[in-house]
Amino acid sequence: MKKRALGENGPLVSEIGLGCMGMSWLYGKTDRNESIATIHAALEEGITLFDTGDFYGDGHNELLLREAFQGIQRENVFISVKFDGKLHSQGKSHPKSDNHPNTVKNFLEDTLLRLGVEYIDLYQPGTACIDPSVPIEETVGAIADMVKKGYVRYIGLSEV
Repeated sequence: MKKRALGENGPLVSEIGLGCMGMSWLYGKTDRNESIATIHAALEEGITLFDTGDFYGDGHNELLLREAFQGIQRENVFISVKFDGKLHSQGKSHPKSDNHPNTVKNFLEDTLLRLGVEYIDLYQPGTACIDPSVPIEETVGAIADMVKKGYVRYIGLSEV
């Protein structure tokens, strides 16, 4: 599998990534075993970039990746996570995003726990999930603080 750098000086990742949203959310019923087999097949083909979101199945997608990555060296996968700034529970989410720095840090902590990892490779506000009452500089600044602490490696923006 060919690799390419993210950005000018970013890490090398597989040219093709696996978007995992459909394994937990949006497109209908899913099969856990089939999803894990798909992730394993992607790894066998050299795919290293895996895209998820804390809101995919209310965190289910992150738990699924945790299970699929058992026994895989952490350095061999590049995990990209989008957050939507909303609290989720049992299929219900609050309608308004909250991108205040402390909230972003709490969402990151939850993501790290669900994924069972010590850091996220790429962390970013998700599509249309920006809280207009919080300057983007504050949201990104909170992620930058987490970069300094080693919990995030790179900061991104998704369709912002």
